[in-house]
Amino acid sequence: MARYLGVATALAATRVFAITPEQSISAPRRGVADPNPSGKLALFSNSQYSFDEQSSSSAWQLLDLETGNITDSGLNASEVNEVIWLPGTETGIIYVNGSNEEVPGGVTLWIGDILDPSSSTLVASLEAPFSGLKVANTSSGDLHFLVNSLAYPNGTAYNPESAVTPSHSGRFYADIYPRHWDTWLTKERYAVFGGVLSASSSYSLESGMRNLLQGINYTATQPESPVQPFGGDGDYDISPDGSIFAFLSKAPQLNKANYTASYIYLGAFDGSSPAVAFNGPGSEADEAGHKGASGIPTFAPDSSKLAYIQQDEDYYESDRWKLYLLDVSTDGSTVSTSNWKGLAPNWDRWPDSIQWAPDCDSLYVSAEDYALERAFNIPLSAEEDFIPENLTAVTSVSGFYVLPDSSLLVSSNAIWTSRDFYILGTDGSQTSLFSAVEVDEELAGLGPHTYSEFYTAGTLPGYDKPLLSLVIKPSNFSEDETYPLAYIVHGGPQGSNANVWSTRWNPQVWADQGYVVVEPNPTGSTGFGQELIDGIQGEWGSYPYEDIVLAWQYVKENLSFVDTDSGIAAGASYGGYMMNWVQGHELGREFKCLVTHDGVSNTLASWATEELWFIRHDYNGSIYDPDATYEEWNPMNHMANWSTPHFIVHNTLDYRLPESDGLAFFNILQSKGVPSRFLNFPDENHWVLNPENSLFWHAEIFNWINHWSKGQALDDVPVDK
Repeated sequence: MARYLGVATALAATRVFAITPEQSISAPRRGVADPNPSGKLALFSNSQYSFDEQSSSSAWQLLDLETGNITDSGLNASEVNEVIWLPGTETGIIYVNGSNEEVPGGVTLWIGDILDPSSSTLVASLEAPFSGLKVANTSSGDLHFLVNSLAYPNGTAYNPESAVTPSHSGRFYADIYPRHWDTWLTKERYAVFGGVLSASSSYSLESGMRNLLQGINYTATQPESPVQPFGGDGDYDISPDGSIFAFLSKAPQLNKANYTASYIYLGAFDGSSPAVAFNGPGSEADEAGHKGASGIPTFAPDSSKLAYIQQDEDYYESDRWKLYLLDVSTDGSTVSTSNWKGLAPNWDRWPDSIQWAPDCDSLYVSAEDYALERAFNIPLSAEEDFIPENLTAVTSVSGFYVLPDSSLLVSSNAIWTSRDFYILGTDGSQTSLFSAVEVDEELAGLGPHTYSEFYTAGTLPGYDKPLLSLVIKPSNFSEDETYPLAYIVHGGPQGSNANVWSTRWNPQVWADQGYVVVEPNPTGSTGFGQELIDGIQGEWGSYPYEDIVLAWQYVKENLSFVDTDSGIAAGASYGGYMMNWVQGHELGREFKCLVTHDGVSNTLASWATEELWFIRHDYNGSIYDPDATYEEWNPMNHMANWSTPHFIVHNTLDYRLPESDGLAFFNILQSKGVPSRFLNFPDENHWVLNPENSLFWHAEIFNWINHWSKGQALDDVPVDK
């Protein structure tokens, strides 16, 4: 590994590259800035990995929203897992400490003031590793709070340090869906717990914690919230007055392997009745045809309304997310709902976050739109044909909060910056507070000057809009030179190549290896309307392949500074599938080499996955259905044409795309004499997240493409000889 670090350091010193893999991975990673109730301060996390120390450091930092000054908060980030502002105060905080001296494996809750965090007070000792804290200040002064944790089937919180383990290692299942993402399922499920910190006793915990999922009947799927593997505190909420809670859980009558449906449950915080799904079977929403996955339940500031999103189809993860609204109230033991309705139902985008305006008259949402994550405002009084207009600028929104004056505190990113903070005024003005490019030495030299776009015709029948491709040039780009093409296809397939920062597939890092990166958005891409997304169903190797051929031809014919004859192509997930498909088709002969990361090579083997609803939808049925398209778009059926040098990455913990798929592809390439290499990380899932693993991933892939594209020496690291 020292060899790679030495090379990276030398290149950085000569400024041949503006950003190396090491710099990208080790640059500071700042969270979303969360403002205090008055909108004068914001708190955010900041972490950084050191390759010299082989360890990470972290801090909680304060952003002054008037001056842009950033200071250390005084909180010990090695102990404090999460911090939120204490409702009803100016600078009060409540936070989760990741250790518990009384209960090994547990956590503690503390209340303090951000201006004097050393004087914080311990208010609760929790018996398990709870997280996802949300707090409401009630009229009595008591604090009602929510957290989540794994729980035993009997409802009690699960603490791995005190859990009794069996003497055998066997695990057996009687139903499909035995594992998901990177985890084999156990009997424990995540649950949301509620607790009360009593104002009359210095905010001590009152009568323990209550599992809010208890009492919900199920026939096929045990209730769970947050929904795994990506669910977090966005899967539940508590009304600002502390009277009502909401959480998301999968449909209890449907198997998770075959259906995506999930519902939002509501319950009275002080009631003893089980929570009820207001959009489940037989509900007004269900009767109107909205039967799919639900998301981001969000209470209004006055606690009178709840906003959320939902899909219509119950076995399609990429169906259009639609925005809904309903009135909520409680009599202390049960929750009543009324006036359910859709909001901006004709808006052809996916809202993926919700923030209420202070006056409760409108919602602010973010959504992907033409390769950028943007913010929009939607009045509650909007007509059905209302189409919201973009509010934000040329960077992508990572998160935002509405300030008391209805301006927005925006945390954003782009291909050229890992984090910007700015305030978006109600008049559309933008006040910059911070940009990582101006501060972080690892990002020095980056900027929008390397970024451009072009459009090409698409091939999806009936879709008459042009398709967008991104172009990223080297930081030291010269108009007098030509650069090999690095052609990168995105995953999903219902995903996108967007103008966002990434520490995994960062196009500027690839460009600064001396390439011009082109990232097409073919049929199936998100952010351009549902028609383009849906067009890939049953057509994995047709329209998307034809689209990327047309975009490649545009590059060859129109971008004089790009050398397509020395080009390479790469992709992960569906992008990896497309590399495997390209390998067997004419476009594959146009590249010096290919790179596949965790991509499907044998569509017939897709039934080794866990999300059967995904392949049933995208391949037009089950593997035994006569009209299914598994055989039609199977890369293995074109192995006679495989001849382009190919690098394959496939990780052991990727249960969505089992590693045998990558190994089979590699074995066939090797047996045919096609130059190829196989890289495996036994401790990584669909992604490579460990910094040391990520650096090795970059080093080996770049060594491969630089050899075949530029004639550089190929290393001798492989361990098979």
